[in-house]
Amino acid sequence: MTEATWLDRLTAGFRKTSDRLGDNLTGLFTRAALDEGLLDQIEEALIASDLGPATAAKVRARLAAETFETGLGEARVRAIVAEELEKILKPVAKPLEIEAFPRPQVILVVGVNGSGKTTTIAKLAHYFLEQDYGVLLAAGDTFRAAAIGQLRVWADRIGVPIITGPEGGDPSAIVFDGVKKATAEGIDVLIVDTAGRLQNKKGLMDELAKIRRVLGRLNPAAPHDVVLVLDATTGQNALAQIEVFREVAGVTGLVMTKLDGTARGGVLVAAAEKYGIPIHAIGIGEGLDDLRPFDPGQAARAIAGATA
Repeated sequence: MTEATWLDRLTAGFRKTSDRLGDNLTGLFTRAALDEGLLDQIEEALIASDLGPATAAKVRARLAAETFETGLGEARVRAIVAEELEKILKPVAKPLEIEAFPRPQVILVVGVNGSGKTTTIAKLAHYFLEQDYGVLLAAGDTFRAAAIGQLRVWADRIGVPIITGPEGGDPSAIVFDGVKKATAEGIDVLIVDTAGRLQNKKGLMDELAKIRRVLGRLNPAAPHDVVLVLDATTGQNALAQIEVFREVAGVTGLVMTKLDGTARGGVLVAAAEKYGIPIHAIGIGEGLDDLRPFDPGQAARAIAGATA
């Protein structure tokens, strides 16, 4: 995929937020002066665009400090919004690096069923393969035969080994076998799929705690990463998922998927502002190359609908 194509698709992924922002700001740009009433309306428009109250307050403060000699222009407001969004997003933009020693680096991938978790695991595996790392997958979501089967199909497609077990089996046993195999064969990265049954929060918490205990006996530093996959089409519900998975899994980083024309990707800013959790990557499609490290400048401009 060319860089231009990526940027076009990224812009489309955030279009619902940028269009909503434009709709909410319609009619405000005819005002010549930035009085308190207009600032209130702009702040409300930002909140309504999924950017969150804290972000809206920062943009309002920035606008209040600006001097507009020829009145308030839409392009200038969008540029200011983009600048403020980039300030919020830049500190959390952190690619997922393979640094663990001894190997393997263990990455637990969590998320609700249907969030794109299994596909994201395949994309991450492909991304690491492109960097010449050895990758092993572990099908730890043993409660869904479909999840095991889907991950096996992806493993075959990208040419990486996979550890599986019977449906309903013990996920920690799968993880144990995965670490043993990766260690014995000198594999760099072990990516573990996990169950996403939030309707049974206690059961999920116990399961993840057991996986952690097993990993700790093999390598006290593991898991090295706990990556939460978020579906961009869920909007503000993504914040609720972060809350729960922080509690049950100790999330260390985020990947946002399904950034297409139906996405409400502006919630990524609210998540960065509220939680400060690293954002590793974003996905804009189903292809293996449709996952890239998160670029805060590109995302900020796309969300704000600002020109480069």
